[in-house]
Amino acid sequence: MKQLFIVFIVAISFTIKSQDSQKTDLSSFSKAKINWHNKDFKTDKIAGTSVEKLYTELIKDKKPKKSIIVAIIDGGVDINHVDLKENIWINKKELAENGIDDDKNGYIDDVNGWNFLGNSKGENIVNAPLEKTRIFGILDKKYSSKTENDVPESDKKEYQLYLKVKQSFNKEYQNALAENNSIKEFISNIGLAEAYMRNYLKKAEITLSDLKAIKTNDAELKSINDFLKSIYSSNFDIKEVENYNKHLETEIKYHLNVDFNPRKDIIGDDCENYNQIYGNNDVIGKEPSHGTFGAGIIASKRNNNIGIDGVADSVKLMILRVVPDGDEYDKDVALSIKYAVDNGANIINMSFGKEFSVNPKKVWEAIKYASDRNVLLVHAAGNESENNDTIIHYPSKFVENTDTVVNFIAVGASDMKNDKNLPASFSNYGKKNVDVFAPGYELVSTAPKNTYSLASGTSFSTPLVAGIAALIWSYFPQLTATELKNEILSDVQYFGKQKVYIPSDGYEKKTKTEFKNLSVSGGIVNAYNIYLHLSMTNK
Repeated sequence: MKQLFIVFIVAISFTIKSQDSQKTDLSSFSKAKINWHNKDFKTDKIAGTSVEKLYTELIKDKKPKKSIIVAIIDGGVDINHVDLKENIWINKKELAENGIDDDKNGYIDDVNGWNFLGNSKGENIVNAPLEKTRIFGILDKKYSSKTENDVPESDKKEYQLYLKVKQSFNKEYQNALAENNSIKEFISNIGLAEAYMRNYLKKAEITLSDLKAIKTNDAELKSINDFLKSIYSSNFDIKEVENYNKHLETEIKYHLNVDFNPRKDIIGDDCENYNQIYGNNDVIGKEPSHGTFGAGIIASKRNNNIGIDGVADSVKLMILRVVPDGDEYDKDVALSIKYAVDNGANIINMSFGKEFSVNPKKVWEAIKYASDRNVLLVHAAGNESENNDTIIHYPSKFVENTDTVVNFIAVGASDMKNDKNLPASFSNYGKKNVDVFAPGYELVSTAPKNTYSLASGTSFSTPLVAGIAALIWSYFPQLTATELKNEILSDVQYFGKQKVYIPSDGYEKKTKTEFKNLSVSGGIVNAYNIYLHLSMTNK
């Protein structure tokens, strides 16, 4: 029992990730958090996107000229949510659930989109390995017993990738194991300490007051008492710790398991064959929280006295399931982008990404396919506090020895106030490879089963930009995707000269720079500025 207090110190240093708190209504959320991302900097003193100001001052008496289709490539969306269902895309050429490919696009009963994570029997991939796990599992068989001198010149590049992946995989695997073991020991020690104290006090339940009343010179009793007082007097939530430990166990069992291959058992496709059609029409899935949240930011029904107000008032959401609990497969990403384009999407929202990519060229080709057909792609910059100019995060608007895709916007996450913490501490950044920032810290949006939740991430900054793009395009349909992108980047709320902290993981010493050094635009996306500029230039 002497190790208890030491274990407690170790445990509270873990990066515990809170679960999104889901509520049936918005009453338990701070009013300051609800729709803050739609507010105006000048009027509300909040670094929002001025969406509400646009509606109240510039377009209150106007009607959109076109309905915009936004494809949500994610892990699934609750299309039955009361605040979303009116804005879900319907493939009018397809008859629901008749088992026939009515529109002859190769996808049977794709009424609201498609699920690339399943098979025709309705079985779906839930958990999947990380890309680094897949790559390591393949290459380790080839290179584990070799040194660089053993590798022929033609394989040198692949060998260097192997070394990089091996280092990253081993580090993450060992860290997950260590944290998992420490947390299990910590949880066990709490149980032992409470049992010890119940026996000492002769009580079935013990309280903080009971612990504070104990006066003792016994070293063991004092150590246990101090340990429990530290827990009971803090906001430390054992359920939160247990949930995080379940996350670690999922990582070890699925994400970092080189022998785990659900794709082989469920889909059984050839991952190198990009001409196959597979999947099913289950666009909701087992756990659609992430996609539902992003969908709400774009298209929650406005002015219906329910929940929140989405950004765009003339939009339909095409749902494409690609992202499992783990890393998405490049083949699914590429084919989902092509599906979106071929079935009429104007904008593609991509709130996902990964450190490594097996076939980045194929994904880039799909992105270029979309860009060349006047489709705007909006992608999350990532949540690793990293510089995307020096570390590539996939998918990317470029791959080695290729041109940069034009109609591609990478989005970083920002906070509420125009101060040194304006860029969210977790957000990736890059003067060349992150185009614009958008609110992404503690937003409130839709969650499954008619609930709402609070969450943070560039995953949710991205649908803000996609939603604003859809809103503007619906009033100015004559714009090309390139013109729309240029307007989004040039008409930001500019914070370029503001001194801010460069995002860091919390362990690095914080350093400052001007906000303009973190993105191409140097600002926060601003719906009001974009519309005003376009209306003045008569586009």
